Amino acid sequence: MWAVVPAAGIGRRFGADRPKQYLALGDRPIIAHVVAKLAALREVAGIVVAVAPADPWWEEAARVFDAPLVRVEGGAERRDSVANALDYLGTVAPDAALVMVHDAVRPCVAVADIERVVAAARRQPHGAILAAPICDTLKRAGPEGSIAATVDRCRLWRAFTPQVFPLGRLRAALRNAVESGCMVSDEAQAMEHAGARPLLVEGSPGNIKITRPEDLALARALLAAENLRS
Repeated sequence: MWAVVPAAGIGRRFGADRPKQYLALGDRPIIAHVVAKLAALREVAGIVVAVAPADPWWEEAARVFDAPLVRVEGGAERRDSVANALDYLGTVAPDAALVMVHDAVRPCVAVADIERVVAAARRQPHGAILAAPICDTLKRAGPEGSIAATVDRCRLWRAFTPQVFPLGRLRAALRNAVESGCMVSDEAQAMEHAGARPLLVEGSPGNIKITRPEDLALARALLAAENLRS
């Protein structure tokens, strides 16, 4: 099994002096925590990280990684970065090999949750993703920010990562999405577009994606709590 981390995003909206995956979280950059979580699975043969071509932060961050890493060139969109990583893996791994794709800014994922979603993907040829049922009341916005409707949350889930699929099927699904002009927002959507129905595996809601400055403080608290439990 291999892991893929798309990390070519610039993160301009965050307002930092560098892409958010390179911001410090404790004594390491965010992406280093991500790599450590993925490398904790013994069956992971390597981690393919897709970074921007002129990324000036990668070499410094990579020094703290204690994992077998391969760098590939990232693309303009997430799907392009993942596709480039899968193209590399197509030269070193069979189509049946499992690949888990994980966001570069989800450092708080529990290793136990990763193990559970991988186990589910082994049982299901369509793959599996970590997710959580939506508990909040959902509102659809109307003009000028007014409420247009309350949305039924029954059977609605928040999609997380890792998302785990057979290499050959995911590679073909992403290629099909690109050729058909489907702007997929995650790998599961590409698989759905190709007719697959991946499993939803409930994971901890603490598996947050760092998108705003205040998320850093929450991530620090979550990692501190994790360290206390271990």
